[in-house]
Amino acid sequence: MNNQTSAQWSRYTPKESLQQFILWFVFVALAVFCWHIMNEDTMWFFVIDAPNQFSDISSRMWPPRWSYLEQLWIPLWDTINIATLGTALGVAIAFPIAFLAARNTTPSQTVARPIALLIIASSRSINSLIWALLLVAIMGPGLLAGIIAIALRSIGFVSKLVYEAIEEVNETQVAAIRSTGASELQVLSYGVLPQILPSFIGTSLFRWDINIRESTVLGLVGAGGIGLKLQESMSILAWPQVTVIFCAILTTVVVSEWISAKARSALI
Repeated sequence: MNNQTSAQWSRYTPKESLQQFILWFVFVALAVFCWHIMNEDTMWFFVIDAPNQFSDISSRMWPPRWSYLEQLWIPLWDTINIATLGTALGVAIAFPIAFLAARNTTPSQTVARPIALLIIASSRSINSLIWALLLVAIMGPGLLAGIIAIALRSIGFVSKLVYEAIEEVNETQVAAIRSTGASELQVLSYGVLPQILPSFIGTSLFRWDINIRESTVLGLVGAGGIGLKLQESMSILAWPQVTVIFCAILTTVVVSEWISAKARSALI
């Protein structure tokens, strides 16, 4: 008889298996730790009673007070204006910042690019509701604070996606235009811009779609729009009015998604 030892196939090497075990152990330990912290600050009596509270509030929200809808047209129009003007302002600022942040178009790797990346990170790290809260404290309540809050939030989102698209352009096309003796501005206009334009348009429309949703809650901190009506109705426990506001917001979001999809298919 031939003594043959059959090798047992394994997907991972012993070192890789050990690394995976350590990673899973750390993940489980972290999850247990987070659950322990959350459990300390959670009042489970209210959690257990939540279904009863939800059922009670739901019964008060029905039937909706449809007559309240006539008071929502102007706040709803303000919300759309906040999203649209804020997106337009944010996109206008984000476009040049994206060129400053991209490695292949920035005029300075040591000064301009770090500043542009800092602006992008600052914009993306702060939610539009926090921007609105800060701006209302500085400028007072109103639509202007909401518009600027949406713009400040949009800058980082649009800039990041656009500058990544700039860094992925076909350098052969850019080099061909540069070889003709074109200036840097002409290279950007004819070599880079046509390649990133679909991404820029799609990103801008997508951001406007997101801003429609975010604008609906800015009124909770005094930045105008339909969120102000939502806060008023909830503060006086007018739940049938809250239902009408929810329906109005849902309809607006669905319509904005349809418009955004149609615009993307038409322009891209």
